[in-house]
Amino acid sequence: KDATVWRKPSEEFSGYLYKAQGVVEDVTNRIVDHIRPGPYRLDWDSLMTTMDIMETFEENCCVMRYTTAGQLWNIIAPREFVDFSYTTGYEDGLLTCGISLDYGEVRPNFVRGFNHPCGWFCVPLKDYPSHSLLTGYIQTELRGMLPQSAVDTAMSSTLANFYSDLKKALKT
Repeated sequence: KDATVWRKPSEEFSGYLYKAQGVVEDVTNRIVDHIRPGPYRLDWDSLMTTMDIMETFEENCCVMRYTTAGQLWNIIAPREFVDFSYTTGYEDGLLTCGISLDYGEVRPNFVRGFNHPCGWFCVPLKDYPSHSLLTGYIQTELRGMLPQSAVDTAMSSTLANFYSDLKKALKT
């Protein structure tokens, strides 16, 4: 009820491009502040277990390393990602986008995942300016020996939970 998730074959790699979309009751700046790398994300995103800003290039541009919890009873082991992230104004809203980098050594007990070009667009609703449309395009290559059905189940439930967790965090 919080979000709709679609998928189609990716043009970047042999997996899928996922699109998640839902209306969030808040203004774009506050929503994106909770999504982009920074102090809010670890407080509410139940999938993310650590986040470190490794390099900052300017206020809204950085390289971050983060880890995710295992999923589906640890069929999908914990993952580590190193992403370049950039947030900017876009039309009437905000865009935060990223792509993984080949950067540093993989920490023990993690599989290094890879995010192909991804992004979150957040724009105010014209008739309800206190509400925003949040749309995400995610192309995550989890890597490792995983059946595609497990990846599909994990991605769709993770993206749907992302919206409900975000909405709860914005109410506090």
